[in-house]
Amino acid sequence: MPSHPPATVLPPDEARRFLVAHLGLSRPFPLQGARGARALLKTLRCIQLDPLDVIGTNADLVALARVDGLARGDVYRHLLPGHAFEHFAKERCLLPASAFPYYRERAAQAPWWRLEERLKRVPEAVLHAVLEEVMARGRSSPRELKDHGAVVPIDWSGWKGTARATAMALEILWTRCQVVVCGRGPGGKLYDVPHRALPRMAEARVTQTFERWGLTERVEAAGLLSRASGPHWSTLTEVRTSSLPDTLVDEGVLEAVSIPGSPRRYLAPVGFRERDQPEPDARMRILGPLDPVLWDRELVRVAFGFDYTWEVYKPAAQREWGWYVCPLLHRGKLVGRLEARVRDGVLQVDNLWREKGVKLDDAALDEALARHAAACGAEAVSRPRARVTGRAS
Repeated sequence: MPSHPPATVLPPDEARRFLVAHLGLSRPFPLQGARGARALLKTLRCIQLDPLDVIGTNADLVALARVDGLARGDVYRHLLPGHAFEHFAKERCLLPASAFPYYRERAAQAPWWRLEERLKRVPEAVLHAVLEEVMARGRSSPRELKDHGAVVPIDWSGWKGTARATAMALEILWTRCQVVVCGRGPGGKLYDVPHRALPRMAEARVTQTFERWGLTERVEAAGLLSRASGPHWSTLTEVRTSSLPDTLVDEGVLEAVSIPGSPRRYLAPVGFRERDQPEPDARMRILGPLDPVLWDRELVRVAFGFDYTWEVYKPAAQREWGWYVCPLLHRGKLVGRLEARVRDGVLQVDNLWREKGVKLDDAALDEALARHAAACGAEAVSRPRARVTGRAS
């Protein structure tokens, strides 16, 4: 059997420090506002999307934790169109425009999106008509386009998809990269053709296979990518079990890593320990529930000593903490979590928990909440002073 380079042994505290620095959580990005949002996406490689908007969407929270000069919704306004598009990476994500050529090449293969089932429901003539109309109109929402009747919706474990042929046709064209999401309006997503929405990348050529490019991008996006199966391998499941990860380690493109306390093995960017890892600043950050530092819950447990489950889709009776609960990061450690909403111009913290053995820094928390309230357009903050050290009762 071929021998591979030995795994680098990375103690948990070093893994934690690397992840915090690598994922842009040690200090604010040097660029602010629109330029900061664009630099952030290039650095992170992808920002996971979720439609829930409680104190900002997940994309908002990812950006607000790292970039100053942003408000709720700015991450979409500053990136779409021209600088980003939406597709699947670690689930549905915002991706930098530079990734589009690789997705265009891979567009016919989308088993995770049940493309074949959609193609059975939408006639080719409807696909052609919808594409022609978008080409003629420019950026459009599904409801602005001609109604082509009804289709049988896709059932996602009880979640029903669209029953409109026009909307499903757009989903197919989007999966194929024949149209892209170019913005968001009152009616939801806006679509346009790539040569208008991504003019610099619509015809660009790829320089390597999607699989090789996608694996190196995912390792950069995760920092430490577990070789065990999980959602962090979304869209790259077959790559995980192929020979490619070992090949890239043998070639010196990636490094194999082990972390004491975890039976898993990880992939890291080559030379990752030599990268800049500044001491985390004193700013407390409110993390989105799908922040990249939280993708691998087992890694979070080992590196941060923090057990985190996002319970938003669990029935209320099964939740241990709450509905939309966000972790708190301070000085490179996960120190607590909060559940909050914006109500009547007030950022209202309904529940606040600190980790066992942690003295939550009130001043740092108040500053974090004040920054977040301003970004959400709230004029005041209300939060409990009591510290809950156990789980929600």
